[in-house]
Amino acid sequence: MAFFDYQGKAIFYERENNDKPVLVLLNGIMMSTRSWQPFVGPLSEHFDLIRVDFFDQGQSAKLDYAYTQKLQVDMLAALFEHLNLKALHLVGISYGASVALQYALAYPDCLLTLAVFNGVAQTSPWLKTVGDGWNAVARTRDGEAFYNITIPYIYSHSFYQRSLAWMEERKKVLVEIFSDPAFCDAMIRLTESAQTHDVLDRLSHISVPTLVVASQNDVLTPPFEQQKIADNLPHATLEVYPDTGHASMYEQPEKFVQSILGFCTYSHQKISI
Repeated sequence: MAFFDYQGKAIFYERENNDKPVLVLLNGIMMSTRSWQPFVGPLSEHFDLIRVDFFDQGQSAKLDYAYTQKLQVDMLAALFEHLNLKALHLVGISYGASVALQYALAYPDCLLTLAVFNGVAQTSPWLKTVGDGWNAVARTRDGEAFYNITIPYIYSHSFYQRSLAWMEERKKVLVEIFSDPAFCDAMIRLTESAQTHDVLDRLSHISVPTLVVASQNDVLTPPFEQQKIADNLPHATLEVYPDTGHASMYEQPEKFVQSILGFCTYSHQKISI
């Protein structure tokens, strides 16, 4: 684990530092580097795995001003330069998928492959309204209310129903976190930073092989959003997880790992030939 200074602010990242191809994981909006812990073992067997907390996430600096996702994109570019990374596989989920798409457009030279899970090409008025609702509740500092308006919609109905005991344990932890004013303010800034995300008209400029993963029962970013991404990318592979919600990596952990390993390994082999 380490910190990187960007514009006088500390960015937290973790790296496995092994002699393998580099793979970077980009967090969803409520995630941190710790959220990926179940995947570190299986992924680091094949990759030099890097996890990073965006601004306003995890152990990275919390800001006191509004920004757009471009700040996160440029921070990543500076981090990769600091680490002297010349070729990497980039994987993002949800918020991280938006940042990954923007990064691929702004800094394409060091990408080997791109993988976006449960992402969108643009923040629609509908998705913005959902975010506005989250933020309105976040401002109340009512942790249970914030939990109730966010977490149930991240999972599919079937997963939620069969995981009630696990969900209750998570609720005990998350309600306390969601009651913290600093966390709430960070969530508001993160949500607002995604409101201007729109790369739809530029997707055709992304030339690297790209895996686009959708979840059949994702109510936050429905499959038609990922279909839209795949339709506009010149080298896209679309995969749909059946009976799965927005948090695809938690509902389908083995499939999540298999998707990354299969796509990145196969695409890397093709590039090397």
